[in-house]
Amino acid sequence: MKAILNKLFEHQKLNQNEAYEVLTNIGNGAYNHSQIASFLTVFLMRPIAVEELKGFQNALLDLCLKMDFSDFNTIDVCGTGGDGKDTFNISTLSAFVIAGAGYKVAKHGNYGVSSVSGSSNVLEFLGYKFTNKESELKHQLEQTNFCMMHAPLFHPAMKNVAPIRKELGVKTFFNMLGPIVNPSHPQYQMVGVFNLELARIYHYLLEDSEKKYSILHSLDGYDEISLTSNTKIINNDGEHLFSPKELGFNTLKQQEIFGGSTIEEAAKIFTNVLENKGTEAQNNVVLANAAQAIKCFEPQKTILECTAIANESLVSGKAYQTLKKLITQ
Repeated sequence: MKAILNKLFEHQKLNQNEAYEVLTNIGNGAYNHSQIASFLTVFLMRPIAVEELKGFQNALLDLCLKMDFSDFNTIDVCGTGGDGKDTFNISTLSAFVIAGAGYKVAKHGNYGVSSVSGSSNVLEFLGYKFTNKESELKHQLEQTNFCMMHAPLFHPAMKNVAPIRKELGVKTFFNMLGPIVNPSHPQYQMVGVFNLELARIYHYLLEDSEKKYSILHSLDGYDEISLTSNTKIINNDGEHLFSPKELGFNTLKQQEIFGGSTIEEAAKIFTNVLENKGTEAQNNVVLANAAQAIKCFEPQKTILECTAIANESLVSGKAYQTLKKLITQ
């Protein structure tokens, strides 16, 4: 690690093989906490390169517990986190709306590191039991169109990093990796990112895959469609810029999508939205993101048609029934 750190401190970048080797060694416990913390902080001070992220991605996918969901057409819906905006769990709620509409969601997520409530926090609070048993997860997909892969159960090698990330309490390149190391390799991907630079890096990675994908970034810094500003969307067809109005919604104020200060508050917002007790702003931002994911499956449909599908899932209660059925499995 000393040679790698010296190289990085001299403002050099790692090639793909070096990045792969370092992350493999981290996963295998070859380095101490100080070395890992030093390594992580380098990437807080300068942008990560495509080759570096690709090497890290390959290492984590090789180290993880793999799931075979090839019998299904699935999507992962997830944000990088690290945008510092403290929104409610928009992407996770969108996932239930998508599942309620009949599409299968194989979500990969974790506890919040730089926010109060990550997807794992809120689902665990609501009674979801995490598992890494393939048969149980497949059963959930068959019965509810949704399953949740809690990252620590699938990336055991990262136990060496988890306490360091928690102590640092800021976004690291692991925020960037989360959405692209889903152990089930879904065919579809919708991911929100916290800046345009990372959006373009993801575009380079995903366009070389066989996935249908959509990368989202709101220009005022959100890692999702926030409806508080214009949104850059990068997909298989290229780059697009949409205003809230073009997506079919009014512009929102940032405080309208605040997520609360505790897990309890986040969970209350979560269930309120699914029970049709959410505010118009909360419902709309969830629908905007769900519609974009549905469009990954249905590229021939307009975004307004996809929004109508999402809205029917939410208003009819199908999205809420998905959550209830999932928790009682």
